[in-house]
Amino acid sequence: MSDFLHRLFSLDGRVAVVTGGSSGIGKAMAQALAGAGARVVIVARQAAAIDETVSEIRAAGGAAGSVRADLGNRAEIGPACERLRAEFGAPDILLNAAAVNIRPPLARLTTGEWDHSLAVNLSAPFLLGQEFGPSMAERGWGRIINVASQQAIRAFGNSGGYGASKGGLVALTRSQAEAWAGSGVRCNAVAPGFVATPMTRQVAEDPVRSAALAARTMIRRNGQAADFEGIAVFLASDASDYVTGQLICVDGGFSAT
Repeated sequence: MSDFLHRLFSLDGRVAVVTGGSSGIGKAMAQALAGAGARVVIVARQAAAIDETVSEIRAAGGAAGSVRADLGNRAEIGPACERLRAEFGAPDILLNAAAVNIRPPLARLTTGEWDHSLAVNLSAPFLLGQEFGPSMAERGWGRIINVASQQAIRAFGNSGGYGASKGGLVALTRSQAEAWAGSGVRCNAVAPGFVATPMTRQVAEDPVRSAALAARTMIRRNGQAADFEGIAVFLASDASDYVTGQLICVDGGFSAT
């Protein structure tokens, strides 16, 4: 890496927490942050997937660890943060990628499904931001990156609680930016287009629906998890120092059509 690129994008010495970093877009972002020099801490539920991701990052020459937690259970968040700080130190970067996608027709959406969607997709990013944002501000540098959705800005089939939670996440991003931007913390959200991941397997495996979504993009293909490596490093690094409170669509032009 040239001195110029190193100054802009290096994450050497940074600690990055990535929720949902054991699969899909979160995993690609976690691997990218590790590749740029960050020590990455994966926070997720499934031990086997966590261990696999940590091993892959280490095999590629990166530094990684993990803290297992169910972010849909508020009682687990505080203790998980304490374990994280004790083992890895206060994080410089918080990337919230963990999510659930519960989308029955709205008339059949139960209060339990609504509560669980908001707990994972909105309350967990809020609570983690409350845990780590103030200490980032005290140190004068930090990054919070929230993975939102196209459904934050437009309705899709059965958007339901998922769309509401992601719309709230974008608003939370602006609130976090307003609260801490003056102290060196940059807070932004990323809205993916359609990406084939374990969470979207039902649509990805339907050739008709998948092709229709690709046709709606300007570049005529659906997204891949690797498409989010660059935006993760950009938003986590000094290169994004004048960018905060924004929703950035990484969607092949889907949102512009």
